[in-house]
Amino acid sequence: MKETEIQQWIQDFYKQRGWSDYGPFERIAFLTEEVGETARAVRAMEIGRDRPDEDPQSAEGLKQDFIEELGDIMGNVFILASLYDVSIAEVLEAHKNKLSKRYNESIAGGQS
Repeated sequence: MKETEIQQWIQDFYKQRGWSDYGPFERIAFLTEEVGETARAVRAMEIGRDRPDEDPQSAEGLKQDFIEELGDIMGNVFILASLYDVSIAEVLEAHKNKLSKRYNESIAGGQS
């Protein structure tokens, strides 16, 4: 699935659930929450949780949690971009161009 298809699918899914009714300030709050949950997943993978009220997870379970939390971040980023009629392809291209310009580099099989 290409970025535009994924972005559209996420938009449609969020709309169906009533989650797209939130504005950009709420969306940023949700994004921040998901970043915190991703930090928790990284902590669990790297140093553990040491919580007697939680069952230990396998390495695969920890990785799956991390993947899901990254997906939640991306979903919120996609929706935030959509609120401003910006495609993820535009975001990625602008990011690539900014970094290339900032560091005066282009990457085509390596640095130049």
